[in-house]
Amino acid sequence: MMFKPHLFLVAGCFLAAPSVLPGKTPPQKDYLTAVEADKIRDAETTNERIKLFLSFADDRLKKFQYEIEHPSANRHADMLNSLLNAYVGCVDDAADLIQLGIEKQENIRQGINMMASRTKEFLSILEKLSADGPDRELYKYNLDDAISGTRDAMNDAEKAKKRVAPPPVRRKN
Repeated sequence: MMFKPHLFLVAGCFLAAPSVLPGKTPPQKDYLTAVEADKIRDAETTNERIKLFLSFADDRLKKFQYEIEHPSANRHADMLNSLLNAYVGCVDDAADLIQLGIEKQENIRQGINMMASRTKEFLSILEKLSADGPDRELYKYNLDDAISGTRDAMNDAEKAKKRVAPPPVRRKN
């Protein structure tokens, strides 16, 4: 029997092929519910997607604060860390959308302004938790990551404000 290396190469290509087939939707992000993923998919503009991701981030942060005040009997640390990771994922995705919107030269001023204002609010909450939040040792690493990600997103939004041209001025004749 003769050895045919090209058969192994062809077989390897099939094994390395992506698992998403044409016509199938890509897998959703781990931290989004099915309903949230549908809302993102159905949003018509980048501005709407940015706003949705920021509202989801706000939701995760509120759930985190609730979980701190009302610890669950089991998996408390896992829940806190999971919520912080989900929060950071939402903020990062919103920041990525801002960059994408700038590259595509879309009108995303509203999303940028919302990112700038909301991340300031988020950062204030996170820094307070870092200073005097209960059980900080359970979630310190993820909290530090959340603070860093929020600062980066806030700085990116401030830079984006300068890069995006102001709206045209309407002049009355």
